[in-house]
Amino acid sequence: MNTNTKAYLALFFICIVWGTTYLVIRIAVLHCPSFLFAGIRQVLSGIIIMTSGFLMSKRIDLSKSNLMHQALVGFLLITVGNGLVSWGEMHIPSGVAALICSLMPIVSVLINLVISKKEKINLQISIGMMLGFLGVALIFRNDIGNISNKAYLLGAIATLVATTSWSLGSIINKKKAAHINPLFNSGLQLFFGGSMLFVCSPFIDDYHNLHFFQKEVIGSLAYLILFGSVLAYSAYMYALKELPVGVVALYAYVNPLVAVVLGYFILNEPLNWFTVIAFITIVTGVYIVNYGYKLQHQKAISSSN
Repeated sequence: MNTNTKAYLALFFICIVWGTTYLVIRIAVLHCPSFLFAGIRQVLSGIIIMTSGFLMSKRIDLSKSNLMHQALVGFLLITVGNGLVSWGEMHIPSGVAALICSLMPIVSVLINLVISKKEKINLQISIGMMLGFLGVALIFRNDIGNISNKAYLLGAIATLVATTSWSLGSIINKKKAAHINPLFNSGLQLFFGGSMLFVCSPFIDDYHNLHFFQKEVIGSLAYLILFGSVLAYSAYMYALKELPVGVVALYAYVNPLVAVVLGYFILNEPLNWFTVIAFITIVTGVYIVNYGYKLQHQKAISSSN
């Protein structure tokens, strides 16, 4: 099997596995407090990834500046990002959470446009953003009654905040990318973010919902650590190394589809034409925004030369 085939298999693995994580999280948080569960998952995943990174390369950066940077990124990506998605899925279906999270590329472009004076909004970005947020509106079009449900509304808002925090953390991490043992640094992010989830847990979680030693919780935890974090992240890094970034980004279009379909068949979550149209609208919006952003980015580069 040649390298290119292996890279595409790694991408296929990412598309499926990261799409399933929404379903698995939903199953787990119905039996275990969300922040506590996410903290256990991320701390254990971080330790495994840090150990792997250290064994692959003994060269690591434990300077104060690097540790502070990884802790900040870990807080934005894991504590707020993953933590609020896990909490949100206690109140909204996994498919809805996945569709909201699929707005992440649009939110990332918006943040980039705000912080960069060289990049301006163009027609494609405007149209794509409108389509993306129209798609979110369509998610709730056939479910108006749930919007009046405070818990459901808070779950949706928490997931949107999580998506924004994940986007911001990704941008900060990219702008100050660590060149010394990036695998170890990724483990640090998971470890720091997971540790802060433990700190937040007593203030947010309801421990009356704690049924940790159930097969649903233990099985979900094992799956998310092994497949959702360790193997999928390794496959992602390999795919990024061997394939163009634009090709690897296809996982963002496939994940919500996998989540919606699995939620329907396994958890009997609602699936109707509005959900299908919302998926198509959001994915189209994300594609158009990315295309518009590339045009604007190229224009900014050419004007600076």
